[in-house]
Amino acid sequence: MQEVIKVEQLTKSYGALTAVDHLSLSVDRGTVFGLLGANGAGKSTAIECILGTRKADSGSVSILGLSPEADRRKLFERVGVQFQEANYQDKITLWELCQVTAALYRKPADPAALLDKFGLSGKKRCPVTELSGGQRQRLFIVLALIPNPEVVFLDELTTGLDAKARREVWNILSDLKKQGVTIFLTSHFMDEVEKLCDRICILKKGRAVFHGTVSEAIKNSPCNQLEDAYLWYTEEESEHESI
Repeated sequence: MQEVIKVEQLTKSYGALTAVDHLSLSVDRGTVFGLLGANGAGKSTAIECILGTRKADSGSVSILGLSPEADRRKLFERVGVQFQEANYQDKITLWELCQVTAALYRKPADPAALLDKFGLSGKKRCPVTELSGGQRQRLFIVLALIPNPEVVFLDELTTGLDAKARREVWNILSDLKKQGVTIFLTSHFMDEVEKLCDRICILKKGRAVFHGTVSEAIKNSPCNQLEDAYLWYTEEESEHESI
């Protein structure tokens, strides 16, 4: 399979704190890759460095054969990004935001079709600030898909969604994967990871402690379920028990 994302020895520190510690990973075209870890493990910093929105101290990154820094404009015509938090103008409506976003790209997807797919058509004239948490989360995913991307980065994509909405998003992402879209995501929901991810990387204090498939993560641990294996790799379980 063709390698779409390649990260080698990526490192980022803030003073004495090493947020990302010599991270290396690769993602093949048309697969779903999950970057996992506890809050503060370095996931968001790693994604920002991979995308070039934050400058790494050392290491190299290639996405679709392009450099996020040197080829930024060309790359972001082909990449979609959804972050956990985003700030927009107070009065901008959902539809206005979609139109503004679509205008940034040469061949965008149809915003109306995406809003319909994510159950937001009835909120088109609603100010973004008046959307519920779940509606805002779905909107952020729509915005990430408007570029009609070959690669999409999704940070905690189903936070705030109910069980039905989460499964609907899973089905949409599964369809995108079938169309050859490469998906790089973070998640705290292990059922989501098991359902969607072909390969995962688990971070602990900025360093990769596991890289492989979900089944390999379970097999290489003393556990029978991914959630237990995840806690074992990150040693969260023992920390919780000691509190």
